[in-house]
Amino acid sequence: MRIWGSCPQTTPVGFLEDLGVLSPNLLACHCVVLTQEDISLLHRFNVKVSHNPESNMKLASGIAPIPELLKEEVCVGLGTDGCASNNNLDIFLEMDTAAKLHKVNTFDPTVMDARTVVRMSTIQGAKALGLGEVTGSLEPGKKADLIVIDTKKPHLVPMYNPYSHVVYAVRGSDVAASIINGKVVMEEGRLLTMDMEKVMEEVRKIAQQISVK
Repeated sequence: MRIWGSCPQTTPVGFLEDLGVLSPNLLACHCVVLTQEDISLLHRFNVKVSHNPESNMKLASGIAPIPELLKEEVCVGLGTDGCASNNNLDIFLEMDTAAKLHKVNTFDPTVMDARTVVRMSTIQGAKALGLGEVTGSLEPGKKADLIVIDTKKPHLVPMYNPYSHVVYAVRGSDVAASIINGKVVMEEGRLLTMDMEKVMEEVRKIAQQISVK
């Protein structure tokens, strides 16, 4: 085993390999600083990656080499991180950012195509969490987890390519209904499982307590 203090060339991923941490059950978040050897290690141990581009941009952390990870067939899911580093937590905006960020970073408009990005936010995200056999796609035997998008809006007309529309035009506010495991939890844009006014009031109280501290 290599010792961290005596081997300054060891990367964090290499160190995790030494510790025996790399495995198919590991979800590596952000991954903004990876060497080619690191990418090979992630592939070899079937480590999953959570890509959070808006958080990385807000904190100026760097740009994860997602095209390279996908080329090595590493499972990459799309995430938002938390409110402290990504205020809106809108997965549709995250898809839009992920697609465009890597295009401009590589000067290649063909990388991170819309279908790939949609898969990152659905089936690949489920696989990254170890839930690929449970959800992430509409298949017999899986949970009925789905959303309905209201496409009768000016910014969503006309529609030529559904994948492109979802990535580049749709926003979270366009979701009209949400179904979790077959249960309708939002209908016509209205949440059915909680009192939003009450929730927002509780959040305001918490914010006041934080401000005082």
